[in-house]
Amino acid sequence: MDTVIDHLNEASIESGIGESVLQAQGLNIWFAQESGESRHVVKDVSFDLRAGQCIAIVGESGSGKSVTARALVGLAGQGATVAADRLALEGETLLDRPEAWWGSVRGRKIGFILQDALVSLDPLRPVGKEIEEALWLHKWGTRKTRLQKVRQTLWDVGVPEPDLLVKQRPGELSGGLRQRALIASAIALHPDIVIADEPTTALDVTVQAQVLSVLKEMLGRGTSVILISHDLAVVSQLADIILVMQGGAIVEAGPRGEVLGRPRHPYTQQLIDAVPSEHTKGTRLSPHGGAVAQTLFRAERADLADSPVPLLDARGIVKSFPGPGGLRRTVVKDVSFTLARGETLGIVGESGSGKSTLARIALSLERPDSGEVRFLGRPWSSASIADQRAIRRRISVVYQDPLSSFDPRWRVSRILSDAICLQEVMPRGQVEDRAVHLLEAVGLSAAHLEQWPLRMSGGQRQRVAIARAIATHPEVVVLDEAVSALDVSIQAQILDLLSDLQVQLQISYLFISHDLGVIHHMSDRVLVMQNGRAVEQGTADDVFRNPQHAYTQQLLASLPRLEYANLRKAAAWS
Repeated sequence: MDTVIDHLNEASIESGIGESVLQAQGLNIWFAQESGESRHVVKDVSFDLRAGQCIAIVGESGSGKSVTARALVGLAGQGATVAADRLALEGETLLDRPEAWWGSVRGRKIGFILQDALVSLDPLRPVGKEIEEALWLHKWGTRKTRLQKVRQTLWDVGVPEPDLLVKQRPGELSGGLRQRALIASAIALHPDIVIADEPTTALDVTVQAQVLSVLKEMLGRGTSVILISHDLAVVSQLADIILVMQGGAIVEAGPRGEVLGRPRHPYTQQLIDAVPSEHTKGTRLSPHGGAVAQTLFRAERADLADSPVPLLDARGIVKSFPGPGGLRRTVVKDVSFTLARGETLGIVGESGSGKSTLARIALSLERPDSGEVRFLGRPWSSASIADQRAIRRRISVVYQDPLSSFDPRWRVSRILSDAICLQEVMPRGQVEDRAVHLLEAVGLSAAHLEQWPLRMSGGQRQRVAIARAIATHPEVVVLDEAVSALDVSIQAQILDLLSDLQVQLQISYLFISHDLGVIHHMSDRVLVMQNGRAVEQGTADDVFRNPQHAYTQQLLASLPRLEYANLRKAAAWS
């Protein structure tokens, strides 16, 4: 690895990037287990971050990339042992530092954008207070200038109404707005180094472009960035150096052009091949995507023959919520759509455009102010609780934030068995066997049955949520950013799995995602939302190749692109 780092340093110097600011040599991290043994999760990782440089770390969920990032700010976690030949910030060691010392470093010298933005903000405080606290802790400015700084930073990361957002609590915001608030908190003091752990995961492409622009400006001013991301298109926009991690170790490292254009390691090649786009529509992304699913689900649905009546029929949906000052904000405005059996309807639009609210209305978790959703021609959104109960198990959901959707007192085995037993009563041994098959179908194993979701990676939790959703053999699955937390190789398996289930059981998907590549790959039709309205609907090919509305055109123009087609033409990876 020393030879690789020397090569990267030479490349950095030749490109004019500045002096070394953060060095890691032989970084190793272990976690204590209940058995008394230690699990080696980061293995001999080395890199040298320079001023104005972006190093991107990519790899599977659980590969050790987020733990590596957390160790750089003293947050490796409870039970962690961190050791290194050298781990230093501007020449000062980061090993064995007291919490008081870290308090003076975090935010001022190193800004850290957490992965779990949806649960990282204090639910009891207005967002503005939370961001201001980062400034107050470091004695920056006066009360008045801090508030001005908060508003300006929110504007810089793409918040359209910062004066309103500073007064709101996290529970009143969309996932994307919460993500942007967390980014603002991390960069408010203009730290020398920003560690961004999946900073664009919950963002639509237009806001993603704004955030990438902010990070690029910071790089231009000499700020260094460590980017953790599964999105290779985003990585290709920012990274000078790419480190590919698998099983806790770096398996490939090099300048961006070398790693993405001429990958040497089979795992790197697999990551690039797994990226969904318009070029992959109708093809498999992974050789392992649906193999288990084909043996797991064999239910016959002869009673569900093709019908001209759509599974879901939403007409004239309007929904508003009370906002600050008692004013009501209409978030869904006269939206209509249908979902046929075996069809995928993709829904795209900015965070806060009403996508998730529309999904909750489709699930009958919210009642519309006006309009109605019908299931197979029967009242659904306006039905009585008793009538809804008869339909409820026929519609499943995978939420954007899996951790908040789990009972924190339950292990994975209880989460899955609870869903399995909704379908039919069966002996305990059969329930466990079915749970194991479900985990294998989404890329996990029986070893995960006794794990607590809180101790799993974000991607692993999302896979458990998908396993729970498909446990009842539903006819409709609402997927709200269901693959946004997954690295591309596991995402590829999940997308192939979903496609297999759709073919075998004629499941219909309401697929909400900010990832236009995923939407194009998966969707038969696409609905584009802006400010609560459906501004364009059509087949996926029509919407993506010949967009009619100016907003759709803006979305596509903002999409960060990796030359997937050219890369696939060179798939031999000579």
